[in-house]
Amino acid sequence: MATGLHHVTGITRNVQANVDFYMGFLGLRLIKQTGGYEDAGQLHLFYGDAQGTPGSIISFLVWQDGAPGRVGHGQVGEVAFAVPLDSIGEWMRRMIEARVAGEQPTREFGETVLRLKDPDGIIIKLVGIDLSAVHALPDPIAPTRLRSVTLFTNDAAATADFAMQFGYRNAAVEDQVRRLISATDVIDVRDTRGFFSGIPGTGVIDHVAFRAPDEDAVRRMRLALGLRHMPTNVHDRKYFLSLYLRDPTNILFEYATDAPGFAVDESPETLGTRLIIPDRDSERAEDLRIMLPQFARPGEPRMPKRDLTFTHRLRSPQNPDGSTTLLLHGTGGSEADLMPFAARLNPRATLLGLRGRATEEGVARFFRRFAPDVFDQDDIRAEADAFDAFLPEALRGYALDTENLTVFGYSNGANFAAAIMALHPGIIRRAILVRAIPVLVNLPMVDLAGTEVLLLAGTDDPRVSRSRELAMWLTRCGADCDLSLVSASHDIVAQDLEVARDWLRRQSEASTRSVG
Repeated sequence: MATGLHHVTGITRNVQANVDFYMGFLGLRLIKQTGGYEDAGQLHLFYGDAQGTPGSIISFLVWQDGAPGRVGHGQVGEVAFAVPLDSIGEWMRRMIEARVAGEQPTREFGETVLRLKDPDGIIIKLVGIDLSAVHALPDPIAPTRLRSVTLFTNDAAATADFAMQFGYRNAAVEDQVRRLISATDVIDVRDTRGFFSGIPGTGVIDHVAFRAPDEDAVRRMRLALGLRHMPTNVHDRKYFLSLYLRDPTNILFEYATDAPGFAVDESPETLGTRLIIPDRDSERAEDLRIMLPQFARPGEPRMPKRDLTFTHRLRSPQNPDGSTTLLLHGTGGSEADLMPFAARLNPRATLLGLRGRATEEGVARFFRRFAPDVFDQDDIRAEADAFDAFLPEALRGYALDTENLTVFGYSNGANFAAAIMALHPGIIRRAILVRAIPVLVNLPMVDLAGTEVLLLAGTDDPRVSRSRELAMWLTRCGADCDLSLVSASHDIVAQDLEVARDWLRRQSEASTRSVG
């Protein structure tokens, strides 16, 4: 009967660094990449042995550039992989050579342990113990399987008692750690009374999953728990059936079947080579493929991520034409929200999405406001200055063509772009602004000759008159401004895409004729 660990799931804020560490440094195989089954707009990566055997798997939800969490009690604090007994010295050499954060080897429960930190700061332990892999990886000293997890708890007895129902029994105690063993692996229960409680976010382990013999066992577990441990409904994750529940100290556990496994939608030879979108999200699959963050496998070419003023995401198309579309989202949006629209606008353009640095009730904006139509003038100026510093650095850092840049903004992002043109004339030379209004109290008369702007206003938008006001100011400043009214309120509609695509084509043709 299957017992022991099934997988462990963490949260990362940097998909490329995560792939480089778990594939490149540890040598695990990327066995599946999917849109999340709770939220398909969240990339989920699974790593494991050569076939993704339960008991070898660590997975990560990608919260790209997300806020860090805090490790504390009520969480999984450490994850350990088994490596060959005599390989710790070689792993230490690799750790130093790759500049991976780590410590000197120690002894824990009679085993040699090398403690590392992944790029998010998650503690990964390599334990020298001869546990054979079910499906070995090419590197002879690569991890063979999960050895253990360490649970941080303020009630060690209650956590240990709860964990025993997954096939564990008491084995030993060492300092503040109580060890439980199963037929295949161990759980270390660490008494962390006096520590801070954990906080969800990047750089923490979200949950640990245990192996269930079959689907009936998952359903029986739910019925046996009743409401005592907050069990969820039974979830079909396509690759396994599972149940989530919490121990008495709030640690999140999952109980998951081995079947049907990761080869249900890819052959064993091609596991992890394509992005899988959950069936229920098939209608927006192409949009999700554009919005989810890109990454390169070890050895593949990649564009280094630049540390710049604004959190941003760069997306490279398969067949770039040399143009770039810079995206400024609306209130509550993200750096990826407008990418599907922009990809339809020009599928061959490189996309550069920015995230606003102001927040309002927890959602992102590009500048603060005091009331719906009362905007923080000082903040607008400060953020416009920050954009003025960001843009040339981004264009240079990513080798983007300054002369072939279009700024696309929606709502708050469009308002921000218009303010930038007023405060830093010339930095934006071509823009498509959807539902934009003037937000500066005093619009200065500046020279915008040579600037091309398409304003898309909704006929039913309550602020359509303000869009007309903005169009008149742009024209007075010398911009080539085209105000187009679409049958809409404030939301983006299909007609916006049609008008924007036609306008962009005409601007490109005019530019080609002028060069010729």
